[in-house]
Amino acid sequence: MPAPVCLVTGSSGLIGSEVVEYFHRRGFVVHGIDNNQRAAFFGPAGDTRWNQQRLVSTLAHFHHHELDIRDRAGVAALIAELRPNVIIHTAAQPSHDLAARVPFDDFDVNAVGTLNLLEAARQHCPESPFIHMSTNKVYGDGPNHIPLVELETRWDYADPAYAHGIPETFSIDHTLHSLFGASKVAADVLVQEYGRYFGMPTVCLRGGCLTGPNHAGVELHGFLSYLIKCNLEEREYKIYGYKGKQVRDNIHAEDVAAFMFAFYEHPRAGAVYNLGGGRENACSILEAFQMVEALTGKPQRYSYVDQARIGDHICYYSDLRKMKADYPGWNIEHSLADIFADIVKAWEIRLKANL
Repeated sequence: MPAPVCLVTGSSGLIGSEVVEYFHRRGFVVHGIDNNQRAAFFGPAGDTRWNQQRLVSTLAHFHHHELDIRDRAGVAALIAELRPNVIIHTAAQPSHDLAARVPFDDFDVNAVGTLNLLEAARQHCPESPFIHMSTNKVYGDGPNHIPLVELETRWDYADPAYAHGIPETFSIDHTLHSLFGASKVAADVLVQEYGRYFGMPTVCLRGGCLTGPNHAGVELHGFLSYLIKCNLEEREYKIYGYKGKQVRDNIHAEDVAAFMFAFYEHPRAGAVYNLGGGRENACSILEAFQMVEALTGKPQRYSYVDQARIGDHICYYSDLRKMKADYPGWNIEHSLADIFADIVKAWEIRLKANL
């Protein structure tokens, strides 16, 4: 019996590369789509070729495809040829700020690229689970309208209804999204619709701060990875608004890949989950400074800009109860301390090797 085939878009990125390795370890032949668009978006600091080369050189059953998901004919031809058993879509333009400068590129990658993949899947492998890496930015700045309490080092929800975090039922309407958030909403709704309208096994995973050792963090995207890199290089980190007390929940890429595998094994049609570290793995920027300083012994250099980023969340962590109820075998395995230690170690190695 031939090995199952997994197709991963954005395979050289943080989540994509983790998924490639995770499914490869479980006996899949893995095909990756990536054209290093992150370097085009973010410059040399966003380059992911090093990760692509690492995968190609270390994984016997991994095949790289230099393909842009905006290439509708190319995407359709590859999916028709492979007829993969699962499609995991992690490729995206991921930055709020950049989207406003390149609106057509942002929408064409995030929305049209997703549609290209969905329609090719419907034509050639409609029974295969389609797993889409969405974002919590589909909620826009709606979470900022929840009453907050200011604590010494962070903001937190004052409303006990959100004691566990933001649920999937939270509204995506009547909020400021940024153009990035709007393009990801379009993709998110398309993935749901292919599940509901065509009965395909699809899921939207609305990610919080996805992170891990293979993240090419840059200032415009990759909060924790970039912060730790700044600390190690003794470079200034800019805090944008909210007194540095803005809160994010952080989830290790391996825990993301593990949930994707759980969904592959037991798929649903048109599913939606908030996928983050939850309350236990949440921290503010000020708290992140303290944690990285404790690991490296280096003081965090930073400056403060009073103007917050447009649409930025003051406090966000994911309510994981629905995920855990539907997939009781899955859980967060990497603590916040584990995540910090992994990223510090990885950046120390990469900076020494000039990667």
